Amino acid sequence: MTTQYMAPATPTDTAIAYLMKNYANYNLWANTTLVRWLKSKPAAELEQEVASSFPSIKLTLLHIWQTERYWLSIIKKQDQQPYSEFTGTLQDVFDVLLKTSGELATHISTMTDETVQERTFIESPWFSCDFRNFEYIVQVANHSTYHRGQVITIGRNLGYTDAPMTDYNLYNIDGKEF
Repeated sequence: MTTQYMAPATPTDTAIAYLMKNYANYNLWANTTLVRWLKSKPAAELEQEVASSFPSIKLTLLHIWQTERYWLSIIKKQDQQPYSEFTGTLQDVFDVLLKTSGELATHISTMTDETVQERTFIESPWFSCDFRNFEYIVQVANHSTYHRGQVITIGRNLGYTDAPMTDYNLYNIDGKEF
């Protein structure tokens, strides 16, 4: 697995731009940490169905990836790529998730204070809104955090007791050099 290193926020960034860049890098670090841990588990167990909002670890990771992909297109102001049924392997899910998390962190690292605070209108089948980009960055990272917690809980139900810690504070203390 290739780890992507993101440029740190600079002293000239405002607090909000710094936080958004740091939060995107945290999301990449946390997803990378989670995937490294999951790779130590039997693949068949990661596809085993359990009672949860998504019936397996693989499908939960697939949802995280699809949602990060959606929000990346919003933040980049690009048309969404059409979704087709995913037929890839568990390794493919790991790869596309980390690739998209890296693309998200890379794009956000290039944003200026102005583009972080710029408004983006969204009209979707589920909602419409007109928020500043930093709200969408927080949304995507928070969504991924929520579902990483579900992955850990599913793992616990499968008997895994060695889940990694992926807290934001741990990233700020030890994770920035991953």
